[in-house]
Amino acid sequence: MAKQLSGAGLRGQVAGKTALSTVGKSGSGLTYRGYDVKDLAQTCQFEEVAYLILKGKLPNQSELDAYKTKLRGMRGLPTALKEVLERIPKNAHPMDVLRTGCSMLGNLEMETSFEQQQDVTDRMLACFPSIICYWYRFSHDGVRVDVETDDDSIGGHFLHMLHGEKPRELHEQVMHVSLILYAEHEFNASTFTARVCASTLSDMHSCVTGAIGSLRGPLHGGANEAAMEMIEGFTSADDAEEKMMGMLERKEKIMGFGHAIYSDSDPRNEIIKQWSEKLAADVGDDVLYPVSVRCEEVMWREKKLFCNADFFHASAYNFMGIPTPLFTPIFVMSRLTGWAAHVMEQRADNRIIRPSAEYTGEELRPVPAISERA
Repeated sequence: MAKQLSGAGLRGQVAGKTALSTVGKSGSGLTYRGYDVKDLAQTCQFEEVAYLILKGKLPNQSELDAYKTKLRGMRGLPTALKEVLERIPKNAHPMDVLRTGCSMLGNLEMETSFEQQQDVTDRMLACFPSIICYWYRFSHDGVRVDVETDDDSIGGHFLHMLHGEKPRELHEQVMHVSLILYAEHEFNASTFTARVCASTLSDMHSCVTGAIGSLRGPLHGGANEAAMEMIEGFTSADDAEEKMMGMLERKEKIMGFGHAIYSDSDPRNEIIKQWSEKLAADVGDDVLYPVSVRCEEVMWREKKLFCNADFFHASAYNFMGIPTPLFTPIFVMSRLTGWAAHVMEQRADNRIIRPSAEYTGEELRPVPAISERA
């Protein structure tokens, strides 16, 4: 007899095993393969962490150099994919663009054997920034951007294509930190989607396309966009407090606060908040960062709700000139590593994920003749 699960949304239920990360259990609250995310964000580049998550160990210098060289050589896009991207309208959601881009790539470069899974993943890691920036620059600026830049990092590559020039060192450093913070987070909704898909022995592109679809939802990946839309409407910290109090009185949902697993704080918020402050000082901001801080103070004072990773990411991205609709695609560029590693982990010890449901419908009954139906 199947065990009945309690709690909405399967909260608190163990649905499988993983060696990739822990959430809310040790260190600052988030670890990747035994390393505290706080330490990784302070000392590593994103490519090192991607290597760690996907291959199980931190690379030495020669391994890191070789990995970066490999990724730089995989940034180009097939002509057929570019043609598809050029047909997607300007008003499309960038997450839908990435979903389509990933699916199309799977048609052009099929994974025909699980032995290809590492190369397929590296290819997506290298070209996802190219996909989103090629579409964005073409649809918004009429520019067919060169997607094969010589930038040293994935974050630098993204910023270079987006702005048409090499990024400043500070901005590239912030991108490293941001991508590290978003790289992996245990059995969240999009990751679980990827694992369910993988359990059917589907291909990597299908698993990742499904995960993108889950992240597309505003309750999962869109909180940084919603936070940006809110805070940019406040003119000062005092204005933010007054309007947030009104929102709370009207019981409106305020995005970017609280978390399904963390109970007291999100360790990723503390890290990105510091970088948002540095960026604010760099650009001479005296509104957006103070507004964000006041929002944080109000929500903690009134509701004992803390900022999650998305909230201060909003101002950090804005300070770097990143358009709000591209916030969640950056999440994809990072979380791809976690998704793919979970797919590989599922494949290594697979049983199809097929839970049972508690039936709440009608009891067994006869089918009435059509003349007797109301």
